[in-house]
Amino acid sequence: MLDCAIVGGGPAGLTAGLYATRGGLKNVVLFEMGLPGGQITQSSEIENYPGFFDHTKTGMDFMNTWQEQCFHFGLKHEMVKVERVVKTEDHFTLMLEGGKSVEAKTVIVCTGSTPKRAGFKGEEEFFGRGVSTCATCDGFFYKDKPVTVLGGGDTALEEAIYLSNICSNVYLVHRRDRFRAAPSTVERAESKPNIHFVLDSVVEEVTGDASGVTQVHVRNLKTDEKRTLDTPGIFVFVGHNVNNEVLKDETGNFICDVNEWGQVKVDLRMRTNVEGLYAAGDLRIDAPKQVVCAAGDGATAALEVIAYIQEEA
Repeated sequence: MLDCAIVGGGPAGLTAGLYATRGGLKNVVLFEMGLPGGQITQSSEIENYPGFFDHTKTGMDFMNTWQEQCFHFGLKHEMVKVERVVKTEDHFTLMLEGGKSVEAKTVIVCTGSTPKRAGFKGEEEFFGRGVSTCATCDGFFYKDKPVTVLGGGDTALEEAIYLSNICSNVYLVHRRDRFRAAPSTVERAESKPNIHFVLDSVVEEVTGDASGVTQVHVRNLKTDEKRTLDTPGIFVFVGHNVNNEVLKDETGNFICDVNEWGQVKVDLRMRTNVEGLYAAGDLRIDAPKQVVCAAGDGATAALEVIAYIQEEA
């Protein structure tokens, strides 16, 4: 039986594996279908991770060193899909693809979330080259330049406000004439002179060249009028898909408490309401969706696992 099974190989999962193995646990396995690293491996440049300021390194380069360090201390990697986590009397059973299973004393789930795509033409082609889903990560690359933000919820407006302090102009595109965001957030956005509202409109296409996006093409849903925004970047905030399928039982019900968006409810120690089950990173409630925060979550969860196993021994 494993001391700890870690599901998901992003920053949270890798850090959990590092702390668990260095903390003395012998049988720790990271279950990740592909190469560990997570969404950050898609980034072309990393600027906001403390102590890492090498502009020649990509997100993939950045995460490669994490893998080497974690595996050096004994973390094992199983390239197999976990379909479901089952809680038994005093341990967990991980149901694996192909009908196999493995038992574990504790489980840390770090499967993250995936930003929803808006579906406009060119979104996939220019993703990472002008199309972004993280203003904190990529906003500085557009310092003193105009950008477009797509969305109408709290996240979209908050990120537009954040970008307005960096970029020359922010064009906020929303398909309705009213926002879903909190009134106080809307007021803050309206108070920013360089945020321009493009309402009742959708983004139909982004175009560009080898260097990335150069134009965002917008259509007004009421008048059918088309407009071109000359911005080298567009930030898409239309929600996240929480990767929580492994926490559902055979009937589709969650084995632990989640909120209305399917994010796992945890305390400050990353503990769910199920003893021995932890969640870390973007999967949990109120996740900042930053690498440094996910890593902190993973470390916290691993330290709790060590304490839990020591208490049970």
